[in-house]
Amino acid sequence: MSFCTTCGHKTIEKIPLGDQKIRKVCTHCATIDYVNPKVICGSLVLWDNKVLLCRRAIEPRYGLWTLPAGYMELQETMAQGAARETREEAEAEVSIGELYCMYDIPRIGQIYVLFKSTLIDGQFGAGDETIESRLFEEHEIPWGDLAFPSVERTLRHYFADQKTGSFPMHLETLGSRLDHTG
Repeated sequence: MSFCTTCGHKTIEKIPLGDQKIRKVCTHCATIDYVNPKVICGSLVLWDNKVLLCRRAIEPRYGLWTLPAGYMELQETMAQGAARETREEAEAEVSIGELYCMYDIPRIGQIYVLFKSTLIDGQFGAGDETIESRLFEEHEIPWGDLAFPSVERTLRHYFADQKTGSFPMHLETLGSRLDHTG
């Protein structure tokens, strides 16, 4: 960012007093531009021992399968964001359950949170960002066509946990070349 979002004057890169990182600082009003991680909220939507996946109609990873998820908005909780993204991408109403997976993706400044959710009335469709959505049993999952490592990790956790009947919260740091969401 070359110009201050507060007053419009030029910014310079420097380490502000009391800080340890180089940041953009306004030369006029001294506003510091803090760039913080983005939060992505989503749902592992379950129905009749199947999971709901959406085939992406947008970049990145157009045409690949993902869980309904997206950027959290201001004035909403993570659970509200997960429900909204599920509604937008899969035209599905869900009952949000417990936080199931959380991934730190420091390389791209994202935090990815997924809630176990139950599809209400088994109804779903395809929103504007989705080519199609579909319920999958474990043996039907298109493992080679998943959009993001976080989706694969979540599905693998779920099917392993399903076998034991215990669904602990999973916290991991991801760092491979495609660890991003949209």
